[in-house]
Amino acid sequence: MEPISTALAGFALFKSAVDGIKSVIGTANDVGDIAGYIDNLFEGEKQVQQERNRKSGVGGVGDQFGVKSVAKEIINARLAQEQMREIATMVDLRFGPGTWKSIVDERAKRIQQAKEAAALARKEAIKKQKEFEENLKQGLLIILALLLTVGLFVVMMITIASGQNIVESYR
Repeated sequence: MEPISTALAGFALFKSAVDGIKSVIGTANDVGDIAGYIDNLFEGEKQVQQERNRKSGVGGVGDQFGVKSVAKEIINARLAQEQMREIATMVDLRFGPGTWKSIVDERAKRIQQAKEAAALARKEAIKKQKEFEENLKQGLLIILALLLTVGLFVVMMITIASGQNIVESYR
């Protein structure tokens, strides 16, 4: 997907999630009824932030330093923050004070757990790779030692056989 369409898709996803939450919040029996919209809300926000961060880096797409581009990014970010506060208030009013904070905290906790699990998996993979390399080195050393032993044994046998032939030729 193109960067511009990615940003538009992220903002459109965010906007549709806001509209969806607003349309069903009054009839929702529990947070699970709007969970899909909340997921889309966070995913849309994530996509918009990723695109904004990518644009702010060197080599960004388009006219990243133009007033129009900068103004649009700032206004969209503020609108998104305003809509997030509005959704937080609506969720807290519908399901009780602290509900939105609980959702945000639980999400952050799960993201952190996923990051920690991924880091642990990477560490385990690196550990297994190092163990494999060490076992391979040991295996190669054993094979080399065996080949050297067999080679020396063959040389010794040839030397003994040659020595016996020399002794017999003098008799």
